[in-house]
Amino acid sequence: MQAELRAKKLGQSQSKQLTPPGNWRTWLLLTGRGWGKTRTGAEDVAHYGLTHPETRIAIVAPTFADARDTCIEGESGLVRCLPKELIRNWNRSIGELRLTNGTHYRLYSAKEPDRLRGPQHHRAWCDEAASWEAVRSADGYTPWDSLMFGLRLGDDPRAVVTTTPKPVKLIRELLAAPTTIVTRGSTYENLSNLAGAYKDIIAKYEGTTLGRQELYAEVIDDIPGALWTRRLIESLRVKRAPELKRIVVAIDPSVTATEESDECGIIVAGEGVDGHGYLLDDLSGILSPEAWARRSVNAYHEREADRIVAEVNNGGEMVELTIRTVDPKVPYKAVHASRGKRTRAEPVSALYEQGRVHHVGGFTDLEDQMCRWRPDDSRSPDRLDAMVWAITDLLIGIKPKILVGAGGVKRVSPWRNV
Repeated sequence: MQAELRAKKLGQSQSKQLTPPGNWRTWLLLTGRGWGKTRTGAEDVAHYGLTHPETRIAIVAPTFADARDTCIEGESGLVRCLPKELIRNWNRSIGELRLTNGTHYRLYSAKEPDRLRGPQHHRAWCDEAASWEAVRSADGYTPWDSLMFGLRLGDDPRAVVTTTPKPVKLIRELLAAPTTIVTRGSTYENLSNLAGAYKDIIAKYEGTTLGRQELYAEVIDDIPGALWTRRLIESLRVKRAPELKRIVVAIDPSVTATEESDECGIIVAGEGVDGHGYLLDDLSGILSPEAWARRSVNAYHEREADRIVAEVNNGGEMVELTIRTVDPKVPYKAVHASRGKRTRAEPVSALYEQGRVHHVGGFTDLEDQMCRWRPDDSRSPDRLDAMVWAITDLLIGIKPKILVGAGGVKRVSPWRNV
C-alpha cells in the first residue's frame, strides 16, 4: 500500500526527482529556484519513513521556522506527502512529527548545532544547506559536522541535501566526495508548473551571475576583477579570535526600511593583540533608523566595544542623533566618504592579501558581496562598506604618520595608527 501511494504521488514527477539507486551516502540536489527540490526532499523522507518503521529522521533547515513552515507545513512540505491517516501526531511547537508505524521526524535549526550533538538518526534531510550560517557548536563543529556524527543508526544511514548552490565550503566538499551523488536542475525545467508570469519576472536575470546561480544552479566561485576571492577568505577563516585590544561597531546606515530599501550594514570587528583584524558579527539587514541604531548599540554593549563608527554621507547629523536617542553616552565617531568605494576598499583588500584580516566563523551574505563586487560596480554593497569602515578604523591610519628621529625623517606605514 505504501509503495502504491508513493508511486501515485510521483506519477507526474521528473525522473530526476526520484531517489536515485546505488551506493551513496549523500544525495546533493543543486537546483534553481522553483525546480521542485523541496518537494523532492519531502518525498524522499516521506517514502523512507513509510517504508522503514521505527526510524528516526532529522530535518535541518537554516532556521527552526524554515524547517517547520517550509519543510513540514509548506505547499511542498512533508505533511502534503504523507497520508493523513498515517500521521499519529504533529507537534509544531517542538518540531516533532510521528507516524503510526513508529517513525519519528525531528526538526533542527542550523543556527543551533549543539542540538544535533546527542540525537541519533537513520536518515537526514538538509534543506538550503548552502545558506546555513557557518556557526560552530561549543566543540567547534559546524551544523553539518554535528549532524554527521549522529547519522549512525541502521545499516545504511544517508542524507539528502536540497539547495540552491553557493560557492561555500560545504558544497565544495560534498561535490568532491566520492560518496555523493549529484542531481542538477534549472528553474526552466519546471516552468510549466509555476505561475505564468514567472518567466517574465526572471527574464531580467538572464545572462547575469545571479541568474546563473539562482536559475541555472551553477556554482559561481569568483567574479573577474573582484577585490576578494572566496579561496582567500576561506584560508584566513578562524574559529575564534585571540585577545582583542579594540572592538568597533561600524555602520553603513539606511534611511528607510521598505522592501526596496538598501540594507543597513552593521559589522562588528576587533583588533587582536597580534595586530590582525577579526570580523566578529554581521548584523546587517533592512532596518528602520531606530532599529539599526538599537541593534548597533546593543552590539556595542554585548561585545564591550570601544566605539561605534558610522558613515554620515546620507544621514548627516541624523545618524548620531538616532544613536544618541538609544544611548546618549555611547562613544561615537562619524566618518565621511570623501573618496570613491574603490579607493576605500583597496587598502582593506590589501590587508586580506597580507593575511591580516580573519573572519571568525562564516558570514555568507557579506562574503557574497565581497566576492561579487567589482570596483567599477555602481551598486552600493552595504555590508562590505561597513566592513571597510570597521577595518579602516582598526588597522588603517587616516594618513601616514611622520616621525623625526636622530637618523632623519622616517615615514611610518599607513597601515597603522601610531
